[in-house]
Parts: sequence; C-alpha cells; structure tokens
Amino acid sequence: MDDHITDDLPCYGLYINGSWVDAEGGLMPVNEPARGRTMAYVARGSAADVDRAVAAAREAFDRGPWPHTPGHERARILNAIADLIEEHTAEFAELESRNLGAPLRKTTFVDIPWSVEHLRVFAELATIHPYEALPWTDIPSVSWNFVWREPIGVCGQIVPWNYPLLMTIWKIAPALAAGNTVVLKPASYTPLTALMLMRLIHEAGLLPRGVLNIVTGPGAEVGDALARHPGVDKVSFTGSTETGRHIMRLASDTIKRLTLELGGKSPSLVMPDADLELATDGVLFGVFFNGGQSCEAGTRCLVPESLHDEFLERLVTRARSLRIGDPLDLETDLGPLVSEAQCRIVEEYIDVGKHEGARLVTGGKRARIPGFEYGPFIEPTIFTGVQNGTRLAQEEIFGPVLSVIPYRTVTEAIELANASRYGLGAAVWSRDLQGAIEVAKRIRTGTVWINDHHIILPRAPFGGYKQSGIGREHGIYGLMAYTELKHIHVDLMQKRSGRVWWDVLIPQRDQSEEAGL
Repeated sequence: MDDHITDDLPCYGLYINGSWVDAEGGLMPVNEPARGRTMAYVARGSAADVDRAVAAAREAFDRGPWPHTPGHERARILNAIADLIEEHTAEFAELESRNLGAPLRKTTFVDIPWSVEHLRVFAELATIHPYEALPWTDIPSVSWNFVWREPIGVCGQIVPWNYPLLMTIWKIAPALAAGNTVVLKPASYTPLTALMLMRLIHEAGLLPRGVLNIVTGPGAEVGDALARHPGVDKVSFTGSTETGRHIMRLASDTIKRLTLELGGKSPSLVMPDADLELATDGVLFGVFFNGGQSCEAGTRCLVPESLHDEFLERLVTRARSLRIGDPLDLETDLGPLVSEAQCRIVEEYIDVGKHEGARLVTGGKRARIPGFEYGPFIEPTIFTGVQNGTRLAQEEIFGPVLSVIPYRTVTEAIELANASRYGLGAAVWSRDLQGAIEVAKRIRTGTVWINDHHIILPRAPFGGYKQSGIGREHGIYGLMAYTELKHIHVDLMQKRSGRVWWDVLIPQRDQSEEAGL
C-alpha cells in the first residue's frame, strides 16, 4: 500500500453486488508508465473480497433474473453498454493510453471502436435461441429429442494488462450474452478503463445487482482465489503460458470449465514471391504494434535466403523511421512498455540474443525521450543470424524485438514455423493467394493471416494450438464456450407396451400370476 496517497488522484474501490465497497487490503497505486508516476489508486482485493464477490454472483445467478432474462433484453443491455463506450470514446482512449502507454492513435482508432464492435456482435448473438432440434426417432421408441443450451453459472474472468478495455469486453460480452454472472479481475498494471466502464454501467443502472462484479488486486491473491473458488463454475484467463498452467492446476480441484488464451511466438513467413514493400511494413506492424506487447505478435520473421539481405535492409531502414515518444501524441508509433519491470525483462532478452550469437542490427537499447526520462522506452530492435532453437526465437519476450531467420525452401519455412511450443498466430506474405492458403493449412496455429496481421474479428474464432491455450473466443464459438449442453428426451408413446428395454428389465407377468391365482 502507498503511504503517500494524495487527495488529487482518483481512488477506486471494488464493485460487488451493485455497490462500490472498500477492500480489506486498502489501496494500491496504479502508474502512468510514460511519466513514471502514480496516476490513481485502486482497491487491493484479497481472497476474502473474492468470497464476497462470488457470493454476490452466485446469488444473482441462482435466484436473480439475469439467467432467465430473454435474449433480446440481454441484447438491448449489451448494446446500451456499447453506446456508453462510444459516447465516451475520447475519455476511454486517453485513459487507456495513459495507463498502458499505448499510442493514442491506437487506442482511439483500434481499441475503443473494436470494443464497441465486439459488444454489438455479442448483443446479436444473445438473441440466438438455445434450442437445437435433433432428428425424430422411433428407436427404441417414438420420441422427441432436443439440445438445450444453458448458462454455465458464475464465471471468473482474469484480464491481461496489454489490451485492458478490449480484453475486458472479450471476457464479459459472451458471458453476459449467454446469461452468466461474472467476477472480473482486471490486470494490476492497467485496471482503470475497466473501472471506468463499471462506473458508467452502474450510473446507467443497466445490470441487476451481482451480475457483474470487479475485484482488483494482485494476481497471486485475487486471480488464484478465483481459480480455486468452489463457487466459480468457469474461469477464462488470458496471459502467459506459465500462469495458465498454474490456473489449470488450481481449477482442477473443482473441475472448472476453462478458456485459456496464452503465449505465442508467431512466425511471419515471407514467401519468395512476396510484395516486399507490403511485407516490410506488415512484418514490422506484426511485431511492433502495441510495442510488441501482444500474444500473437509476429516475433519470428522467416525470409528466403535469396531475399535475406535486401529484406533485412528494408526492415532496418523502416524500423529506424518509427517515432518513439509521448503516447498522447497522435504522431507517436511506439510508446513506453507497461512498466519498468517489463522493460528489464526485454533488456535481459536482448542480452540473451547477443550471448547466443545473434547479430543485433538495429535498436537494442533504451530510448531517451526528452520530458519522459523515467519512462520505460525500448527502441525497435531487430536481430539476424538467429537460430530457430534458441531462447531468442522460442521464448515469448513481450516487447519490440524481432528475430530474422533465413530459410532455403518453403517446406523448411513451414517446419521452422511449426517448430515452437506455441501455436497462436502466423502470417504469410505472398502474391500467390492460393499458394498462401495451402501454406496456411500446414501451419499449426489458431489464426493465419495472409498479407496482414493482428486482425482479430469479433465473429471469427481466436485461440491457440499447443501451449497457446485451450478453447476459442469470439463469435458463436466464444458464446458456446459460456454455455452448458443439456439433452432433453421426450417419450411420445406414454405407455408401457412396445418398450423392449423395459421388458428386459421388468418382464411382463401373466395376469393370473399377478393376481395371485
């Protein structure tokens, strides 16, 4: 807890059962990374606070109206939440930019509009009828059968720090659309836009008490308590693979439903026929968007040996033209990393790359920005001569660091792309679209972009192969992950005769025997 809380900084409590309440652990600071200073204080939640929130969500699910609210009414409420975000776009964008360090251009034109779009898609999906008919059957008797989808129950949702508002929407929209109740844990680094959203929802009176609860606090306390809590029916977590394993272990005691979107080390395959100008900008966008702080970032660039030198020169020239600086400046391309701790991790990986024998061709050090001397800025960094089996090429760095790896044949490129424990995303750069599609089919990742990167559509499934996670988010795929399936069998004969299986178990006796004659 910070001992120097000042009156001029905003303070946020927990949101439990329709009210703002204090946490047992008091408050903790939230920093503005570009300026290296505290910008707000939020409640330091604990396992006891999680108990309160889960109890409220449990009551709202078991006895409240939300699970039984018609789909069209849930859709109206989700659209109303989208309207609130849209009306406050400028405020959300600035707050997100300050809290995360992301460029204002990105938060204004990507994060906020995409949050609105995801809400509107799930509003539409909320109206899908949960009834699914099965074929009529007369075996073993004439019966009517159907599948009924029901909400799972109380959902514990753990949001990462790299896309705070967008990931909050990714979590709550399908859960609420399906009729569940939620306990949300925002990231400790970047909780402010989720709290602002909750304030707007509360003021508008859009949700019944207990349907959406927010508990801020350290992941080791709040996140762990959600994952192990017997009153939580499903956990959705986005974050590192290491933490995902930990969440799985905690959730296993009560056999919770799980959705995990974890780490990545996505390859960008530059094919021999690629448009090099398009591929250059695309590869750099793939790795440096959001400062490299994206699970699906294209951190491994696979280039034909015959194009290596020319393409590397293009990459370096373009990377050096990127503008690093104040995230609130619309001309900024890269802002600071989210924290000093994350900056040190990236610096350690840069040292690892040097020690492994990779050649640093640009970047590799802190950027000193006048007026932002305390900000954790890292220059766009490119290595070549990288071996695909090294730590630099295999471990998730979560910073603006690109490894360039040459290949001889397309088959080798595909093998290199798949030689990773991760399988979240990949990009293929080629003029031959049919050929690129065939390559995409052979890459073992959840998403493959052709001549693009980072386009995660609200109707398209998103998730990973291998150690990049379990399950899919978005669209109908994401909605179904928040439902339970129930088969209902209705016998239409309503009489005993003709029931072969009853005769096996309870054979009909002679009437005289039954009468005792």
